Amino acid sequence: MRFRPLYSFPMHAHPTRILVIDDDLRIRALLEEYLRGEGYEVRSLQHGGFLDAELAHHKPDLIILDLMLPGEDGLLICRKLRGQGITIPVIMLTAKGEPIERIVGLEIGADDYVPKPFNPRELQARIKAVLRRRTEPPPPGAPATDNLRVEFGSFVFDRAKRCLHRGEKRIALTTSEFAVLDALVTHPRRALSREQLLELARGRAYTAFDRSMDVQISRLRHLIEEDTSSPRYLQTVRGYGYVFVPDEPESA
Repeated sequence: MRFRPLYSFPMHAHPTRILVIDDDLRIRALLEEYLRGEGYEVRSLQHGGFLDAELAHHKPDLIILDLMLPGEDGLLICRKLRGQGITIPVIMLTAKGEPIERIVGLEIGADDYVPKPFNPRELQARIKAVLRRRTEPPPPGAPATDNLRVEFGSFVFDRAKRCLHRGEKRIALTTSEFAVLDALVTHPRRALSREQLLELARGRAYTAFDRSMDVQISRLRHLIEEDTSSPRYLQTVRGYGYVFVPDEPESA
């Protein structure tokens, strides 16, 4: 089956590198053909056994990772990557009907998920959204674009370098975690609903059964807050969403 590219990369641009990890040969072949047709450079593995060697020689810009794999499943692989401080964006392919696996995937650091069976165009849209969050500068006129370093407590959030430091220690953030924290700190003291946060951070609509934003906030609190049960900076607005409360008092 042939797919016609929707766009092409400039000849001088290095193509985005995508690594597909899926034990289903049919799905790997489908994704390789479709994504290459869209201008991506694609490599694939049928399981995670050779992942370390692959990353040592061909570092991808994004990983498409199947949840159900022989040996180490997708959750274990994602957990290992994040435990090693590897922040390459990960989109998980999930075949199970229950949302718990998707929630767990986000909890351990996946950036997004796409349920099987999927439309390749939907997957491509998710890929573009994840990569856009990593590479695009804030749009002109966005709040606080002049404040690229936000300090709170013992933390420095460097929006230009897309990293978080506590003293001399750099705290690794996934693309999704960075996007959520960036959305909050650029709107200090402004309560943002879950719908607004998901749109700002992930570029897609929120549904009533989507717990992904709560999961991301929970992960960020474990990185930032001294007491996650009584957060100082990432506070809950009951029945609505979340708000970032900086240290300095608000000007009169």
